[in-house]
Amino acid sequence: AVLDGGNVLAVTADCCAVPRSEAAAARAFCAQYGIRQTVLEFDMMRIPAMRTNPPDRCYACKKELFRRILDIAKANGFSQVIEGTNADDPAEDRPGMRALAELGVCSPLREAGLTKAEIRQLSRAFGLPTADKPSGACLATRIPFGEAVTPEKLMQIERAEEHLHRLGFLQCRVRLHGSLARIEIMPEQFVQIIQPEIRQQITEALKQCGISYISLDLEGYRSGSMNRTIITEG
Repeated sequence: AVLDGGNVLAVTADCCAVPRSEAAAARAFCAQYGIRQTVLEFDMMRIPAMRTNPPDRCYACKKELFRRILDIAKANGFSQVIEGTNADDPAEDRPGMRALAELGVCSPLREAGLTKAEIRQLSRAFGLPTADKPSGACLATRIPFGEAVTPEKLMQIERAEEHLHRLGFLQCRVRLHGSLARIEIMPEQFVQIIQPEIRQQITEALKQCGISYISLDLEGYRSGSMNRTIITEG
């Protein structure tokens, strides 16, 4: 299938919570399909909630980010801004969805009731290179609520996850709890990660990132695992 990228504008936020690899992938995708792209320099650390990291951090960040995106859309003659939330993303657990609703930003995949599995199936039908791309998320989601978010911590997380990706753990998260890293990977890869050579490589690499203690989460990879800290603190 051939996609027509002539009547859209992709806006990519360049900020410390977006891995460099994700930004590069966005540029490559837009170039491949002839999609016009603009890069928004977004200093998220100027938002107070990003530094203090309350449970509604995502609301404050998305409200400011999409205000900026709406300005870009208007300046380029576009009347509608859309984003990629899908039906597997429950609105009640995502303060960012409230910000999108307040700003009038549409989530067509979610509105159509499309799940992640269905989106991947459709992506394969269209021959899109992103069909099997692992789920990504803002790097700030790796830090427990109430713990300060800093560019240094985000860089630690990005470097640690990049190393895991190179070793074949593509769907992973490195959750940072002070000087301890809690690694989430798919349970079927547990056997692989505990191999002495792999374990040593990960330990050495993460310590070079400034992480003192490394643990493996026995529940495995799961989206939104940091939300448990809200329940605990409540």
